Amino acid sequence: PKFLFSSFFSHRVCFSVWILKRKDVPPPRIPSVCEAEALHANAIKMISTINTVCVCVCVCVCVCVCVCVRAVNELSTGGGWSSLVITVCIYTLLKFLQGGGAGTSGFVGNLRQFLWTRVQQFSSRGVQVRLFSHLHGLSLRWHLDRRTGDVLRSVDRGTSSINNLLSYILFSILPTVCDIIIAIIYFVSYFSVWFGLIVFTCMVLYLTCTILITEWRTKYRREMNDRDNYAKSKAVDSLLNFETVKYYCAEDYEVRCFEEAIRKYQRCEWKSSSSLALLNQTQNVIIGSGLLAGSVLCAYLVSEGQFQVGDYVLFGTYIIQLYTPLNWFGTYYRLIQSAFVDMENMLDLLTEQNEVSQSIHLWNITKERILVTASPCTNTLCIETSFVLMCVCVCVQVGASGSGKSSILRLLFRFYDPQSGNIRIDGQEISQVHQSSLRSHIGVVPQDTVLFNDTIGNNIRYGRVTASDREVESAAVAADIHTRILELPRGYDTQVGERGLKLSGGEKQRVAIARTILKQPRIILLDEATSSLDTQTERNIQASLAEICTNRTTIVVAHRLSTIVGANQILVVHNGQIAERGRCVANNQCISVGRPLIGRAADTPNNLRCPDTLAMCNARDAETGRGRVPVLGRPRPSNSSPRSSSLNLQL
Repeated sequence: PKFLFSSFFSHRVCFSVWILKRKDVPPPRIPSVCEAEALHANAIKMISTINTVCVCVCVCVCVCVCVCVRAVNELSTGGGWSSLVITVCIYTLLKFLQGGGAGTSGFVGNLRQFLWTRVQQFSSRGVQVRLFSHLHGLSLRWHLDRRTGDVLRSVDRGTSSINNLLSYILFSILPTVCDIIIAIIYFVSYFSVWFGLIVFTCMVLYLTCTILITEWRTKYRREMNDRDNYAKSKAVDSLLNFETVKYYCAEDYEVRCFEEAIRKYQRCEWKSSSSLALLNQTQNVIIGSGLLAGSVLCAYLVSEGQFQVGDYVLFGTYIIQLYTPLNWFGTYYRLIQSAFVDMENMLDLLTEQNEVSQSIHLWNITKERILVTASPCTNTLCIETSFVLMCVCVCVQVGASGSGKSSILRLLFRFYDPQSGNIRIDGQEISQVHQSSLRSHIGVVPQDTVLFNDTIGNNIRYGRVTASDREVESAAVAADIHTRILELPRGYDTQVGERGLKLSGGEKQRVAIARTILKQPRIILLDEATSSLDTQTERNIQASLAEICTNRTTIVVAHRLSTIVGANQILVVHNGQIAERGRCVANNQCISVGRPLIGRAADTPNNLRCPDTLAMCNARDAETGRGRVPVLGRPRPSNSSPRSSSLNLQL
């Protein structure tokens, strides 16, 4: 028992405590409650000490209750009335502390459970917050390679396992081991060596069979968890893509896939349940054999006059009371093993390292000059290009789909780190500054806008969570969505639904623009920010963007000629390279700067020609009748020189 307890406590409990003490997992950044958490932790330590005392009292009470059964001897031999009353009162008091039948808990057990609730909540909250913070610290590539439902299921099972792990060990395993040791010593000293040998043999056989069979059936538990994760992720993925399922009338297909996932899970569950039944039956055989051997021996000694009737009652009562927690010992051991199996996936999440390294330095723009230099190459896209932007200017990237335009924006935002080269802003390498410090100065309007399942007002306020209602409304007005919001039944309190599916594509895009307006960043990245808008709305929003982009560097990804017009510099991206670059002058003529790499006609050396991009933009604008819509307001005069500061980007 000592070896088993040591292995449990040192290798299992300390491993679970290690989750809370990990140094490589950043703690939750909540400075405002640090002192309160420290005081709360001290209170938790005190409560844990009281709980330990309660456990010791429970063990002692169990022994005293069994000893009090010897009052039967006094009743059978006609003892004095006063001694009988005292014995019965002590027995009743101890049973009150211990608890009676019908599954009721005693006073000590109820007190322990009451105190333990706070400890359990504290540890559970710490693990969940730490894990949630760690998941948000992982890179975009990691999240793209994982199933969201699988991750959530692993987190749910892992945190629920931690909730019960320490409770199982401290309040079930520890008292049972102590009870076994006390029982063996008591039977050897009070009865005979044979009784102690019977109890010891049964305990060894019971624990050995429990451990061996439980270890054998662990593989079924792991397989069951994998199938459960897959079924959960399948359901989440199907429900999140509800519209797509309806578009292709694939309801029956999704139901069949989900049913097949459930069937595979249930087959693994049946194996786990069958092996559990085998383990329970083996335990019952061992317990019954020990009880039979001890009862026969005790009855024989009573018939020989060596023991009294009370001794037989004492042995029977004590051995049954001992076997009850021992039976739960096997159950709790299985639960602990299952808990560690459930925690494996969660521990794997905690050991995941962020490929985008974090730095403690803050990014502080102290000069007007902004310099960005980079030469990255990712696993999925190799970018070998360079360009220079002036500060307080507008740069437009055009190119075919998949050419690397959005990847350049993600590199600037540090969703990825370059494998070679570096990126500098204002002379500072962005890989050496804190991510949150860098991203607080950059505003992004993504190509695919996904909203939280919250009110439309809170979705706009997400750009700056401390913003007032007036500031939120001003941002909505600038994004040309304020009037539309007021037409909704609940105005700014209207729920947008899962991923914002209650709103149209254009409305979601305007909410994203309002977020960026509310954030007021120094650098703005627009990834097809107006692709889902009509002509008039685009004109209104571009006028608003022109105001917020004043004195700010703006990089725009576009496919429309109307967006290209007015830019200080146009970059044509092709296969991760800057194929051509130039700017727009009068009559929408695009003048190239430097030698273009693709699509250059010999007879028109001064014209920027990219059939896959600019011709497509001209045709699309001709069909829609957009005309010349200056991006971000009116273009600057050609003779107006920008500030001396510059943004130099080499990719």
